[in-house]
Amino acid sequence: MQELADRIAAYAAHRMPSASDVSASHVDRIHGGASRETYRFRLRWREGARETERRLILRRDPPGSLIETDRAAEFAAYQAFHPTAVPVPEALWLESDSRWLDHPFFVMEELAGFEASPQAILSAPYAQHHERLAREKWTILGAIASADPEKLGLTDKLPKVEPKDAWRRELEHWTKVIDEDSLAPQPIIRAAIRKLRREPPPPPRRIHVVHGDYRTGNFLYDAEGAIRGILDWEMAHLGDPLEDLAWSINRVWCWGRDERVGGLTSKENAIRIWEQASGLRADPAALHWWELFSSVKGLAIWISGGHEYQEGTNKDPVLAFSSVWLSNAQDRAALETMGKLV
Repeated sequence: MQELADRIAAYAAHRMPSASDVSASHVDRIHGGASRETYRFRLRWREGARETERRLILRRDPPGSLIETDRAAEFAAYQAFHPTAVPVPEALWLESDSRWLDHPFFVMEELAGFEASPQAILSAPYAQHHERLAREKWTILGAIASADPEKLGLTDKLPKVEPKDAWRRELEHWTKVIDEDSLAPQPIIRAAIRKLRREPPPPPRRIHVVHGDYRTGNFLYDAEGAIRGILDWEMAHLGDPLEDLAWSINRVWCWGRDERVGGLTSKENAIRIWEQASGLRADPAALHWWELFSSVKGLAIWISGGHEYQEGTNKDPVLAFSSVWLSNAQDRAALETMGKLV
């Protein structure tokens, strides 16, 4: 890791021309990211007589990943929400020139000392705070849905879409991923795609910011049940806010192997909290459509990871594991949503 540390320090010195004695240390790979290589490190520098140290995160494009995403969109989402009530780390530098670290990347602050694991949330001391965690989780998601993308400056940074076309754009995008990356036939999800095309949802009244991967496992929480940071905005886009709500209650995220969505609360309570926080109504027919779509999207992600591993583009075993285990779980979720699971 020393070579990477030296290169990070050289880049930081380039971005901070008034700093001296810039060094990076404690570089450590955080495994499990779907779309980027993630490292934590400490950056130390001197400005005049003052010496500063910050804990930072590097998010670098890998040669292959579960999903291909736009790092500029992810960076823009962090920047847009940082001054708001939605807790996110501060985004510092976005770099597209590969000469620095071999691949494009961005750097943001590390929110240290908190937990993210969807398994740990089921155990002490976190399990006793599920009511608060659920309230905060879907209240924050409601705040994202109620945010004005134009006031956040995101309408110029994220691809535009008309309300009537939001469902079609997302469905066609993820169907294309399945078409290109499937290693075997996918009869269940193909049936779901046909059903989604036959019965499109009513459009939202306006376009909202969609986080894209809002689930237990992508936020930081503390031992008192407070959510301290919303992470993994790599799939952020403009669209229908019910996409986020449906993804957050997908059966695959029932980590406790029971009816608690996200391992935290009932589906009905999650929807109620979201409606109160967002000021929006989760139309049952529209939400049902997006719930089935979430299984299509989920399977596309797992299939993509399996394809990358099979092709040797990325040999991170999490890709192969996710492809096998979660593909089956996602098929079952789709069957349940369609009323076909017996």
